[in-house]
Amino acid sequence: MEYLKAVLNSDKNKEITNLKKLIQTGKKLNKNIKKYEIELNKYNKEKATTPIKIIKRKTKTNTIKKVSKNKITSSSKYTIESVESRNNMVIIDFKTKISKSYVKFMEKKVNNAYQDIYDIKGNFKDAYPTKLKINGVKQIVIKQEDKNTLRILFEDNYNLKTIYFLVNDKRLILKVLDIKNSNSKSTSTKNTKVTYRPGLNKVVVLDAGHGGKDPGGIGPRKRYEKIVVFKVTKYLESYLKKRGYKVYLTRNKDKFIKVRNRTVLANKKKADIFISIHANAIGKAKAHKLKGIETFFLSPARSERAKRVAAKENGSDVREMSSSTKRAFLESLNRPRITASHKLSIDIQRNMLFNARKLYKDTVDGGVREGPFWVLVGAQMPSVLIELGYITHPEESRRLYTKKYQKALAEGIANGIDSYFLKNP
Repeated sequence: MEYLKAVLNSDKNKEITNLKKLIQTGKKLNKNIKKYEIELNKYNKEKATTPIKIIKRKTKTNTIKKVSKNKITSSSKYTIESVESRNNMVIIDFKTKISKSYVKFMEKKVNNAYQDIYDIKGNFKDAYPTKLKINGVKQIVIKQEDKNTLRILFEDNYNLKTIYFLVNDKRLILKVLDIKNSNSKSTSTKNTKVTYRPGLNKVVVLDAGHGGKDPGGIGPRKRYEKIVVFKVTKYLESYLKKRGYKVYLTRNKDKFIKVRNRTVLANKKKADIFISIHANAIGKAKAHKLKGIETFFLSPARSERAKRVAAKENGSDVREMSSSTKRAFLESLNRPRITASHKLSIDIQRNMLFNARKLYKDTVDGGVREGPFWVLVGAQMPSVLIELGYITHPEESRRLYTKKYQKALAEGIANGIDSYFLKNP
């Protein structure tokens, strides 16, 4: 009202004062204040009656510019604040919030060299003079591919293993997981392989779903869920151990274990995370339609799909609870643990999908979802349930039964675990 009165009375000074108050209050309340900012900018331009002078003083090494404090320097048009290499990572800090859509990845082989290429949405003032280096990587090239794309290229004589993930909405990290010192001048280390070990002092318990008398979902040509998930779990165990994790399995063979007992081992070993691995299933009517990778974390279900999947995975467990009692119990769960589980599920889903799409570009992203999975209830640590795909889908079940795809999924999960612990040490 005060602003409107100032406008009606043509009192510019009061208009400016009240515009500033509206903008300040609007920001606190998360309101749209764009129109007020536009109006205030008009007055700021009117007040700037004298031109801003730029004084250049040349030195032997560079040119120094002195500008008015109100001057928006040319660097403000750049969306990337800084790029640096540290240990086995390249860290990119942005000025604004970003999402995974900002990153596009591709692999190339040029002559005898392997390249991992990241095209990043944004522009960086010092792209050309900035030099990046990671010991054990032949070269890292950074350049502004076009005005809206920063390209960072890793190149070596062997196929590098790189991943990416977001931190705090404004930071992107590109990480080299496996480094060979193939470029070292020292003959004693020429053939030495240096492996990054982010899992030191971390305990992981892996649960291969179903087993024994419980086959889980059954797909075409008698493809059993219990077989697929056990093989992926074993590959995942191997990858994690190589990275320094201490890994335990709830079952080491085709054995039936009650759902309620699967987290007992995780609590006993004081695991840092618990991961239950499954494959989804649906009735024949929709078997040809439904496919895709999903990752769930424990929470009261909010969708019919989540309830359906949970009902399938909870099938072998018998709990003497009414539906209202179950919901009340889930609502009482430790919220920080649920939050941590949500973060873990995001990292696993993103990296697992990324790896799967290297083999099959049409892999469907089922997303990260909430669900009332009783296998996760007893875990006293962050825990997730992974659905590797639909065992009932003709094509997806065929892929799930191939060694190459099983390894790709396992490696993606391992990369997701690495990503989670790097951000949540």
